[in-house]
Amino acid sequence: MATTVISAFNEFQKDIVNLDSEKSKNANGSKDWLIDKIHKFPDDDTDFPKLYSDIDIQYGSFARHTKIRPLDDIDLMIGLSADGTTYLDWGIGTGISMTVPDTATKLKKLCNDNSNTLNSIKVINKFIKNLKDVSQYANSTIKRNQEAAVLELSYEWNFDIVPCFFTKPETDGRTYYLIPDGNGNWKKTDPRLDKERVTSINKKHDGNVLNVIRILKYWNRRPTMPSSPSYLFENLILNYFASSPDKASEFVDMNLPTLFSHINTYIMYAVNDPKNIQGDLNTLTYSEKQKISSRAYTDCQKALEARQFENDKKMKESINKWREIFGDNFPRYDG
Repeated sequence: MATTVISAFNEFQKDIVNLDSEKSKNANGSKDWLIDKIHKFPDDDTDFPKLYSDIDIQYGSFARHTKIRPLDDIDLMIGLSADGTTYLDWGIGTGISMTVPDTATKLKKLCNDNSNTLNSIKVINKFIKNLKDVSQYANSTIKRNQEAAVLELSYEWNFDIVPCFFTKPETDGRTYYLIPDGNGNWKKTDPRLDKERVTSINKKHDGNVLNVIRILKYWNRRPTMPSSPSYLFENLILNYFASSPDKASEFVDMNLPTLFSHINTYIMYAVNDPKNIQGDLNTLTYSEKQKISSRAYTDCQKALEARQFENDKKMKESINKWREIFGDNFPRYDG
């Protein structure tokens, strides 16, 4: 219950949208314990590949502080030593092959049969086998899902554990993480760039971007339209703030009309991967794009009405209009 729009949004963010700080703290503790266990795998299994822990990295929305409730998954990349392994990039959509020298005996055991080509599925399955040997995870579900070994714990969050390698600088000076592509080969990524982008844009706007991203991610999940993939949607919003000459307001609602207008227009177009690795992130169908665009237009008009009600000191009407946009979890007016 709220008496002003500001208090309504503050309550909505605290109780419904943003992650609970105590759960986040517990999740980080659980993550650190898991990483420590993984770092001991080569000691417990003489066939486990040599780790390269210096390149371990947390990625995904939890790492970028753009995740909303529930805290259902935490993404980790665990570094492996290449031991002289080389790679060949066949181009977007075809995957990267990795060739293991005979001297790298542990990686050689994870190659395709009768070859020196490293099989990423076998690497993931090696992680899964060792995770199942951790007594504390005896009652957990551990399985492969595309590029990750998924550890489903009995409490709220799961871990997606992705094995990775780190490249030497290529001809353009760039380095990459190589991760499984879900089909046995490998693909490039670089979560460092995603995190740096969020941090720099948020800093440019005096720290006011993250709450806007999270509020709109909540809107994106509502059953009023098809949902955009989270990473696509996040970058669509970041693109707006990256080019906006005006700073984001500390009051979330003041940013929303222009953001809804931005989504209305630009969800229909390509949204290029800011890392220049994946190409167009917008894989939505034309029908899905249309429905999202239409909802964004409708909610833009409602947001403008809500802002006008607030300017006219009509708090009840304004809050009720925001409830039309965000649903029944948005606080009611209490006056």
